[in-house]
Amino acid sequence: MMPSPHPLEQELGMRYYASDAPGIGGRLRVSPADFVVEELPLPISDQNGPHLICLLTKTNWELQRAVKEIAKRLGISHRRIAWAGTKDKNAVTTQFISIYNVTPEAVEQVHLADISLEVVGRSQHPLSLGSLAGNRFDIVIRDCIEDGLPARVQAATEVASAGIPNYYGLQRFGVVRPVTHLVGERILKGDYEGAVAIYIGRAYPRESEEAQRARTHFTETHDARAALADLPIWMTYERAMANHLVANPGDYAGALRALPPKLLSLLVSAYQSYLFNCALSSRIDAGMSLTEPEIGDRLLFENSREDIVSARNRQAALMHVRRGRCRIALFIPGSGQVTSRGPMDEMMQELMIESGIDAGDFERASRFVETAFSGVLRPISLSADVETEVSGADVRLKFTLPPGHYATTVCREYMKADPYMMI
Repeated sequence: MMPSPHPLEQELGMRYYASDAPGIGGRLRVSPADFVVEELPLPISDQNGPHLICLLTKTNWELQRAVKEIAKRLGISHRRIAWAGTKDKNAVTTQFISIYNVTPEAVEQVHLADISLEVVGRSQHPLSLGSLAGNRFDIVIRDCIEDGLPARVQAATEVASAGIPNYYGLQRFGVVRPVTHLVGERILKGDYEGAVAIYIGRAYPRESEEAQRARTHFTETHDARAALADLPIWMTYERAMANHLVANPGDYAGALRALPPKLLSLLVSAYQSYLFNCALSSRIDAGMSLTEPEIGDRLLFENSREDIVSARNRQAALMHVRRGRCRIALFIPGSGQVTSRGPMDEMMQELMIESGIDAGDFERASRFVETAFSGVLRPISLSADVETEVSGADVRLKFTLPPGHYATTVCREYMKADPYMMI
C-alpha cells in the first residue's frame, strides 16, 4: 500500500493507494464527453401507476439543478421528482428519474439545453436512492505521462481487478468545495449556526474571486442581508439560506431546511462517508488486508446476507472472498446501537468517540432532516474488470460498478494525481 501524498485526500480519509506502482498522471474531464456514465436500471415490475419513469440524459448539469429546472418547466414542485443515483456534473450522464402525476405530453414539452427526457414507462412507486443495478463508465484520461504508459496502465488494471480501497470519492464531499461532511458533523452535533456558517462562509481557492469574497465577508460578519447582496446569483442554495435568515434572524435550523430535503440528508450521510474512509485507512495503518478476513470481520454476500468471521469459519470465509461470493465490509454507524464484533468495529468506535458523536446524535439528526440514518455495511474493497486503450498520452477506461461505488476511486488508482485533476 502506498500513502497518498495529497493533503486533500488525507483530509478526507483517503490516505492510501492499493499499489506502490507509479501512476499515469493525467487529467479527467477535459470535456464532459470524456466522462460518460450510463445507469443500469433494475427491472420495472409494473407499468401502471402515477409515477412516470423517464430516461434523463444531461451534459454538464448538476442533478439537483437539472431537477429544479425540469420541475419549473413542468410547473410542479421539484419534490415530485425522484431518482436512483446522483451522477457527476462535468460529464455526460444517462439515468432514470420518476415524476409524480404528470403526462407524457407535458414531459415532451420540456426543452432545456443539454438535457433530454424520454418517457419509458410508469410505476406505482417513485425511484429511491440505490434502486439501480449499477453504472457503466466510459472515461478518457488526457495528458498522461507517456514514459512507460502501457506498462503503468497494465499494472493499475491488475490491481483494480484484485481489489483497491473502496473509498468514497471526492465528489461525495463537494468537488470544488469539499465541505459536506463538515456541515454534516455540525448538524449531528446540533450546531445549526455552525453548519450554516460553513455552508455559506467556508471559501476555497478554486472558487471564483466573487464567491470567495462573499463567503469571507459572511464568515467575518454573519450578516445575511449583506450576503444576499454579495453572493453570486447562481449560488442558489446559499442565497436561499441567507434569504431565510433575513426574514427570520437567528433561525439557523430553518435556514438549513431551506435546502432541498435530499441535499440536507446528503450532508449528514457525507459525515458517515468520512468516517468510513477514515476507518478503512485505519485498517491499512494496522497492516490488515483488504481481502484476507480477520477474526471479527463482517462479511457482506452478493445476496445481502451478512456473517461474522470466527476462528471456526475463517478458512471458509477466505475461500468465499477469493471466489468473489462476498467481501469484507465495514459497518457505518447510525442511530442504532452497535455491538462490536472485531477490530474494525473498534476502530470505528474510536473515531466516533474522538469526534464526540454517538447514536443519539444520529437519532436527533434523523428527526431534524426527516431521514433515517440507520447503520449500513459497505465493502472495504472494490474490484473492477477494466477494459483499457492507450492512444498517445490518452488512456480510455471502460468498466461497470455496483451502486454506490465511485468511478473516480478506480481512476485515482491509475492516476495517483492531485485529486483536483479528477474534477
